[in-house]
Amino acid sequence: GDVHMHHPDRKPLQDALTAINLNTSIDKLGSHSQGNRERYLRPIRKLQHIYPRALLEESVHISQLCSFSLDELRYQYPHEVIPPQFTPQRYLRQLAEQGARQRWPDGVNEAIRQQLDTELELIRELRYEYYFLTVYDLVAFARSEGILCQGRGSAANSVVCYCLFITEVNPQQASLLFERFISRERNEPPDIDVDFEHERREEVIQYIYKKYSRERAALAATVITYRARSAVRDIGKALGLDPLFVEQLSKSLVWWDRKNDLLKRFKDANLGDGRTAELFMFLINEILGFPRHLSQHVGGFIICDRPVSELVPVENASMAERTVIQWDKYDIEALGLLKVDILALGMLSAIRKCLALANQYCDPPLTLANIPREDPHTYHMLSQGDSVGVFQVESRAQMSMLPRLKPECFYDLVIQVAIVRPGPIQGDMVHPYLRRRSGKEPVHYENDEIKSVLGRTLGVPIFQEQVIKLAMVAAGFSGGEADQLRRAMASWGKNGNLLKFRHKLIDGMLARGHSEDFAERVFNQMKGFGS
Repeated sequence: GDVHMHHPDRKPLQDALTAINLNTSIDKLGSHSQGNRERYLRPIRKLQHIYPRALLEESVHISQLCSFSLDELRYQYPHEVIPPQFTPQRYLRQLAEQGARQRWPDGVNEAIRQQLDTELELIRELRYEYYFLTVYDLVAFARSEGILCQGRGSAANSVVCYCLFITEVNPQQASLLFERFISRERNEPPDIDVDFEHERREEVIQYIYKKYSRERAALAATVITYRARSAVRDIGKALGLDPLFVEQLSKSLVWWDRKNDLLKRFKDANLGDGRTAELFMFLINEILGFPRHLSQHVGGFIICDRPVSELVPVENASMAERTVIQWDKYDIEALGLLKVDILALGMLSAIRKCLALANQYCDPPLTLANIPREDPHTYHMLSQGDSVGVFQVESRAQMSMLPRLKPECFYDLVIQVAIVRPGPIQGDMVHPYLRRRSGKEPVHYENDEIKSVLGRTLGVPIFQEQVIKLAMVAAGFSGGEADQLRRAMASWGKNGNLLKFRHKLIDGMLARGHSEDFAERVFNQMKGFGS
């Protein structure tokens, strides 16, 4: 049937998309426009009326011959990272134990030993050894070449990552939730993002291509979808509206959802009658969320044990000697492909240059590991709001918060970075924390479980991590449910999955004696994190 739409009423949208694709307007499509609305997914009763039964039966027969399932695609991890005489489990454990002895030269305490064993057992059970060893190999290469690098995100929740030198953050310092990194319920590979110096990331990329070849390594794609501004611009062009008028509309979305405002604007600009404005608004609402184009991921590498093209369509990137696959991170997750994020961070280049400069005068030489900690002069400078060029606290919002919060130690800075975010702001957590920190408001905990989660932030939930733990201790969520909640928070802005947890969270908190105001604020904070 040459199906282009699921319903004949989508014909105006089909014409608009065709015009956008051909970079023209609908009235100039000519023969490129479909002559009628029949290229839609027709019901079987209509097909039976049009075609002989024998043809329909033959089409079913052909479709059965073309059986295919995504389950047939079997991904294999690259094997180069394992020495011949080792199993993956044994090699990973050996590296982790070796790293633990370097991290804790005076001996590993019982809590860390238990966490390390738990993580290694879970990694063995879910068979993620190759993933960790692949990331370790890249980090080890960077360190051997003097390239500064640092794991970011939930990798900091893992003792194994700390022992492999993927991250420099000791997870024991912040009591982080390991289930955010790996969980049995989620059953998908962990996502380890590693920042490299922006001036030297290319060396790491070339190392990947040299080790695995372009046949077996490629960059992931990102699907860019229509949002309000891009929808206004492209639909306006497709309808042949005045480009200047469309640009003004896209920059000022005050008319959004107010039909009278839009009709007045069209009338003032002499752009036809109200029907044009209605069609414009209708098509914009139809196209929102549609894929607009395929872009290149900032640094997500797919590495396979066989040619990538056997698993997924590939294409050349615009940059020479680059291959891009045509799937984004959600497709990759569905198939369980290994994705390693090789990201570039300018601040790491600045730090390397700063260390090189300082080491002309310092003895012993400075490294990332032995930069003096908790220097009072540094915190005095930050408390004055003097933070231009200081990564993470140089935005206007952060600079205005610094004199109010007056950080005195590193954990204060962690809170500073986290508090100027939509989550705590929407959940009305900022002012209560500042009042409690300055002693203007008493700190109160409903019970010891709540205190164990919120003790370090004076009873105010500030981190996404704390909100997830609160759902477990204050609303009775299981570890798996808490992880589903985390995923819903990550996609709230896109599909509203978070709303289905609202009643469970609030009812669970009320049943355990917490106030409705506190429960509502925690949920609002979750929505803030989602945005």
